[in-house]
Amino acid sequence: MWRRPFLTICISAVLAIPAMAFERPFPAPTKRGKLAPGAYPEITIDGTLRRLAPGARIWNESNLIEMPAALRGSDLVVNYTEDSHGEIDRVWILTPEEAREPVAKQINPLQR
Repeated sequence: MWRRPFLTICISAVLAIPAMAFERPFPAPTKRGKLAPGAYPEITIDGTLRRLAPGARIWNESNLIEMPAALRGSDLVVNYTEDSHGEIDRVWILTPEEAREPVAKQINPLQR
């Protein structure tokens, strides 16, 4: 008797997994570049040495916070924003699918 409700719940959970896929909406002033980590607080974007703002946040491909010292590799395709001082305040490391889309398609006009 309990098997039918249990199976129904399990099947519903399995079918709901694709619905959990998410799109990351990026704020309006988002720019795209290739990032290479450096000695904190410096990073290189598109060959130019830049600084991370105090309190800068970096999200990895899974949308989890990544510490600057944990970044590995070079030429990571990222979306990023700058603060009023020109420092990088938010960085999103993109998945290959996100990197193929133009930035204009990824921007959420309601978000700042």
